[in-house]
Amino acid sequence: MSTPHINANPGDFANVVLMPGDPLRAKWIAETYLKDYKLVNQVRGILAFTGYTKNGKKISVMASGMGQPSIGIYSHELYTHYGVDTIIRVGTCGAYQENIDLFDVIIGTTASTDSNWAAQFNVPQFSAGADFELSIEAYLKAKEKGLKAHTGSILSADIFYDEDPDAWKKWAKLNVLGVEMESYALYVTAQRLRKRALCMLTVTDHFINKDQKATPEERQLGLGKMIELAIDVAEKFAKS
Repeated sequence: MSTPHINANPGDFANVVLMPGDPLRAKWIAETYLKDYKLVNQVRGILAFTGYTKNGKKISVMASGMGQPSIGIYSHELYTHYGVDTIIRVGTCGAYQENIDLFDVIIGTTASTDSNWAAQFNVPQFSAGADFELSIEAYLKAKEKGLKAHTGSILSADIFYDEDPDAWKKWAKLNVLGVEMESYALYVTAQRLRKRALCMLTVTDHFINKDQKATPEERQLGLGKMIELAIDVAEKFAKS
């Protein structure tokens, strides 16, 4: 039952998958938060693990790689070949709004993009959104935990090193909370296939307060509060 990019066996994935971008972050999540986990994919170095939470819920964690083409491939194959019905992206972002601080959590209820990734559907414009039940569960759990969490729009950009250093300001003017590179394609894929998806982000950079910047080590490992929140949400939707 392998696909061109995943060599797992039937039943290797849980119905709920946490999806960071970095394979090493996926490995860290499995080692830190899952019991009795096993490696179920390593094609092209994209690591995936399935295990059990402390409450005995079966979930998986798999890297997406960087960018919308990459997460578009992996989310599509998980949804269509491996019985996955829920993907929660757990990533990092740069903040566009002054009231957002380093290591705050952003729950992306909608995603805009500067990409033409959705041109394949032959529509002039498509509004991509998260699953409502996942979103509200994440919001309520964040409040319960006392986390500083923001809900709203995010931008999925194709360009990291933008030729125009002020390009972000037009999005900030529309109250877009921050920028990353994957969620739009995840949301469109989920909507197309009638599945669930949510993006949760930890702020590691700031476009207004430019002195606020996480170290590479913090980017990889300093995301514990968001991961714990994502696991709480995943447990709610896990089937076993």
